Amino acid sequence: MKAIILARVSKEDQLEGQSIPAQLARSRQWCKDKKLVIKSEYQFDESSTKDQRKKFEKVIDEIRQSKEPIALVVETIDRLQRSFKESVMLDEFRKSGKLEIHFLREGLVVSDKSNSSELLRWDMGVMFARSYVLQLSDNVKRSIEGRLRNGQWIGRPRMGYMNITREDGTRDIVQDPERAHFIRKIFEYYIAGTSFNILAERMKKEGLRNTIGKPVRASGIHRILMDSFYYGIMVVKGKEYPHRYPPIIDRETFLRAQEKRTSWKKTPYKFKSKPYAFKGLIKCAICGCTITPEFKKDKYILYACTNYKKAHAKKDYVAEADLLKAVYKALKPLELPQDKIDRLVEDLRTYSEAKTIYHDEAIKTLDRKYMESQFRIDKLLDLLLASSITQDMYDTKFKKEKELQADILLQKEDHTNADKEFHITASTVLNLAKRATEIIMSSEPEEKRQFMSYLLQNCQLNGRKLDFTLRNPFNLIAKYSSYPTMQGHGD
Repeated sequence: MKAIILARVSKEDQLEGQSIPAQLARSRQWCKDKKLVIKSEYQFDESSTKDQRKKFEKVIDEIRQSKEPIALVVETIDRLQRSFKESVMLDEFRKSGKLEIHFLREGLVVSDKSNSSELLRWDMGVMFARSYVLQLSDNVKRSIEGRLRNGQWIGRPRMGYMNITREDGTRDIVQDPERAHFIRKIFEYYIAGTSFNILAERMKKEGLRNTIGKPVRASGIHRILMDSFYYGIMVVKGKEYPHRYPPIIDRETFLRAQEKRTSWKKTPYKFKSKPYAFKGLIKCAICGCTITPEFKKDKYILYACTNYKKAHAKKDYVAEADLLKAVYKALKPLELPQDKIDRLVEDLRTYSEAKTIYHDEAIKTLDRKYMESQFRIDKLLDLLLASSITQDMYDTKFKKEKELQADILLQKEDHTNADKEFHITASTVLNLAKRATEIIMSSEPEEKRQFMSYLLQNCQLNGRKLDFTLRNPFNLIAKYSSYPTMQGHGD
């Protein structure tokens, strides 16, 4: 059988032991041992989470055009894919007998003859590869949230402010001496009754320009007047954070400008609805409108389509208790017996070990880079003391190395946190799955709704029948439990 070798790294700075040459060497040896004839090799230096993966599409095209079965050889599952989008394409080739996929580190080969256990190992490997990526993403988000809570701005400075680099190499934001006074004038003129258009023209004549040398238009004046950053409050995704930078105006001036901008104030109408288990979770299968709850006779909770599109001759009510019965029935397979839990843990351990190797290699590489940077810093000091370089040259290179070291430490922290949370995720999923029905039955309506939104997706009411699917990975666990017998990996 002919083979295609695929080697990929997510960053151009390849990891030791995980580099493309290392992957190719192991894959070629695998092909030799398995008596596979290498047809072609593909090298990726891009992230597998990017949408546009032209090289991956070339691999798919080659498999599609092949007139004989072909083997796709790859280092490990997360070198090939980190989402189920790729699984759909690859699985079609596998089912038709056109493709075998060889995962070296997992010791796993999936083909049209694979048993249920092998296919589930593949699915679980993809799920946890995706989980690892998401954990890294979450760490970045938490880092950003921490900076915001400390009053640090994370974007480009507002007009009237500018970035600076301090003597210790840290970056900061200060008032821009060329533009800050214009911001004060904009607020003062506007409060005095000057319109946006006249303000824009006046600022143009007085010399206000943006960072690329263009005048500020009326729309820009409007944005400045609405921006609370100028009195000390930054807003990110609708959430307010006090920032640590010197304000250009005071809060009173900002509020006076808002009063001028809006001739009247809106008081938002607050409505506290009753909690219902399925509120906002179900759509009508016929017309697509929302299924809403109603409280009848002070004891019955009934659901029906809003019929906004007038697709129904009359309302057809379904009791909440009947909807819950359908959910409980679907969750029953998640209550895995202990022997199947043990088998699932055994299957996951193989993938976990492969991921741990990658994690350890990443940490070792980052440690090596940190030590190399420290060596360069020590060498710089020797050169400075020997008068081989100037103080300015030393300061510039020292700053660059310290920034690199700070970045390396952040990367180490992200990998360490993701490694811990990877194992926590697996444990949490299995425990939630086993106790899902119990949790829902013992919860208050709002807690029921939140938990079911975590478990269920694509909920539709078709007549009186509730249709839905379980979210990933609970659908995989239900699929796993449906196998009457589980064969060993070697079968």
